[in-house]
Amino acid sequence: PALVPCTPKGIITMIKSAGLPLEGKNAVVVGRSNIVGKPVSMLLLNENATVTIAHSRTQDLPGVCRNADILVAAVGRPEMIKGDWIKPGAVVIDVGVNRIQREIDGVMKNKLVGDVEFDAASEVASFITPVPGGVGPMTITSLLQNTVEAFLNQKK
Repeated sequence: PALVPCTPKGIITMIKSAGLPLEGKNAVVVGRSNIVGKPVSMLLLNENATVTIAHSRTQDLPGVCRNADILVAAVGRPEMIKGDWIKPGAVVIDVGVNRIQREIDGVMKNKLVGDVEFDAASEVASFITPVPGGVGPMTITSLLQNTVEAFLNQKK
């Protein structure tokens, strides 16, 4: 049996462990990479969500995002997804890890931000993952699970 890619596996595990329903929900995945976007789309389909794959060049991307009950942002652009793009009560999973320069206490410093404007989106979303500290730990957990699973498969 094939191993499920770690970040998509972690995303689904996180959503399910939070008790958030997937079946019948409109899921929008912003990002079409082979590492996150496409695999998480397939996993969401396996959970009976209705999935739309969008990207940075999707026409009316804000409108597409506003229809999402579940929004997975994996586009790789800092704070591209604005708070007013989020449907009230939506589940927002921010996969992006972007380093930007920001003035903090009068000094320019590097800061990690996601693909979603966290502060604005958190006012609207029912559930949102922070960057850092959201999806990353789930990726590591999934990597460890996959390692054990690969070992057990090898022993069979």
